[in-house]
Amino acid sequence: MLYLVDASVFIFRAWYSVPVSLTDPDGNPVNALHGFARFLGDLIEAEAPTHLAVAFDESLATCFRSRIYPAYKANREPPPIDLKRQFALCRQVCEALGVATFASGEYEADDIIGTLAVRMRAQGRNVVVVTRDKDLAQLVRPGDAYWDYIGAARFGYEDIAARFGVLPERMACFLAVMGDAVDNIRGVPGIGRKTATLLFRHFASLVELYADLDAVLKLKLRNAGFVAGQLREHRDAAFLARRLTEIACDVPLDDAVLDSLERRPPDLAMLNDLYDAVGFGRLLRNQAERIAQGS
Repeated sequence: MLYLVDASVFIFRAWYSVPVSLTDPDGNPVNALHGFARFLGDLIEAEAPTHLAVAFDESLATCFRSRIYPAYKANREPPPIDLKRQFALCRQVCEALGVATFASGEYEADDIIGTLAVRMRAQGRNVVVVTRDKDLAQLVRPGDAYWDYIGAARFGYEDIAARFGVLPERMACFLAVMGDAVDNIRGVPGIGRKTATLLFRHFASLVELYADLDAVLKLKLRNAGFVAGQLREHRDAAFLARRLTEIACDVPLDDAVLDSLERRPPDLAMLNDLYDAVGFGRLLRNQAERIAQGS
């Protein structure tokens, strides 16, 4: 089993939940680093994964989706400087703990996770996607799991529809039609979650939906005529949104990269040097030593 971690979810959570008063000797906040390091150590201790990778986001302003649609995520402010510097430190913690890390200026962490999932699944290895981002639910296939670590809930392939409303394979189309305010994707005006759910419980894809829009009129749907009309009028917007909501599973990664997904024993010297520099005490060091003993 390959565990694929969406780093941003856990770094941002730590940034907002761990007191900013936690600083290094120079007075720089290291709260997000501490929270993320604790999360990653806890995950390794609890699961003892043989294969583990962490994907970081470095493409807020440079992702290929922004070239397709310049307004994509344009509603988001860049992370504060005090947080941004901690992203690099979080990546160092991963490396010291023996965990492979990935980032790209062209692709988002979701795309890296999707590509690794597809490539490793082709080798017969199922995946556990560790996140709270609904977008990543589209990657789950039979034998995989979506792990909402923060909510302490795991969802298998059969559970995704009950949790999010539609099957994983239909998730990108579902998000495209109803839009996604978090990512500044407009979708089809007038169609919300409930209507989108009904549509993609019936239709397998956006292509199938638009091949038979008249069938929308036969669904048990309030204002079916209005919905069909909106879909017809905003066809181009729906297909544009679909290009944004679909995770790219073809990020160019060298075959040798796949060998790096096997977790290595922690480099305690590297980790202690880092923890010395940021002023961390025994809690995380003791955890790393336990992980090393179990490797």
